[in-house]
Amino acid sequence: MRALADLLGNPEKSCPVILITGTNGKGSTAIMIDALLRAMGLRVGRFSSPHLVNLTERISIDGEPIADEVFDDLVEQLRPMIELVDAQAIDGISLTFFEVMTALAYAAFADAPVDVAVVEVGMGGEWDATNIVDAEVAVVCPIDLDHTDLLGETIAEIAAEKAGIIKADSRAVLAAQSAPAAEVLLARCAEVGAEVRREGPEFGLIDRLPAVGGQMLRLETADGPLGELILPLFGEHMARNAALAVAAAEAFLGGRALPPEVVAAGLEAVRAPARLEVVRRSPTVVLDTCHNPHGARATVAAITEAFDFQTLIGVVAMMADKDVAGVLAVFDEVMTTVVCTGITGSSRALSADALARPAAEVFGAQRVRIAEDMSAAIEAAVALADEAGPGSGVLIAGSVYAAGEARALLVGSGSDASQ
Repeated sequence: MRALADLLGNPEKSCPVILITGTNGKGSTAIMIDALLRAMGLRVGRFSSPHLVNLTERISIDGEPIADEVFDDLVEQLRPMIELVDAQAIDGISLTFFEVMTALAYAAFADAPVDVAVVEVGMGGEWDATNIVDAEVAVVCPIDLDHTDLLGETIAEIAAEKAGIIKADSRAVLAAQSAPAAEVLLARCAEVGAEVRREGPEFGLIDRLPAVGGQMLRLETADGPLGELILPLFGEHMARNAALAVAAAEAFLGGRALPPEVVAAGLEAVRAPARLEVVRRSPTVVLDTCHNPHGARATVAAITEAFDFQTLIGVVAMMADKDVAGVLAVFDEVMTTVVCTGITGSSRALSADALARPAAEVFGAQRVRIAEDMSAAIEAAVALADEAGPGSGVLIAGSVYAAGEARALLVGSGSDASQ
């Protein structure tokens, strides 16, 4: 990545960067930071992964995915440098798809140009392709067990990898963490001399009330309590992500508070597709991207609070490298029946039959259905919800890729999937 960046003229240094890591909440927090900074009048670039429907969603400028023709031009401009780096690669290890996308994003932000880039780490932190920057602000969302085959088997080991985005003289904004993760993160901040803002002592969620289409928040900010903030997303986890996003934007300003009207406008403008997103009524169909037990617990708590479902039918598709049994055990608390399916075109995804086996162990075979693809799964789930009568709903979850495939079917490819 550094070799490629050097050949490109180091586009990653063209603007200040807010870099975001953690196990869950990176994407929604990045969306909220983006919205807050744009409410200040700044031009913002955002890099996220994976995409829901269209590849260009991963690179957005001014809240919109870059145009197809701009993306194509960038690929052609970078192709000779990518080929040169690959030709010189040790042991024939070439640039990965994610590394190329990261380079494209930094190049797009330099070309635009943008005032600030909000960048979501792909996986981990220290050795992630995005971390070729020395980010002015490092944001760490809650850390839990995920990708244990690559990042470490304990929370402390995973935290050590994620702490690698915190650089010398930067500002670190830390969500509330378990004791092992907090110890590692604070030690890293002390080691490199980073200024720290922690959820709880320095910022956080004071209170929230359910509201139509979302919730009303009261947050602790750099200027003290700020209330009556509308967030059009469901769940306590999203409210806490909003507090983290406000703190990150304040850290970008050197610790100064955002004007109250900017916070209000920014949060109210947030759109986060497939984060407990209602995509159909009669019966209500909800999409979510949760894919590990920590995320699933947040989703279950939010859907229980925000929707009065008497019967909930689940459509679940998952990647083979996830804690499948752990996620299914959480879903078992609220799902009456689960429809297992696969994800089109993914070699990492479990087949419907492979997912149905652990599902039967958790739910019992009588509560498990199998559908050959997402379209059939949605059709089966809607039929089960209709059969159950009023008060029934459908939750599609288990993978970002599954949520994206379902969204393409239910909403279409021309939607605001990146916002």
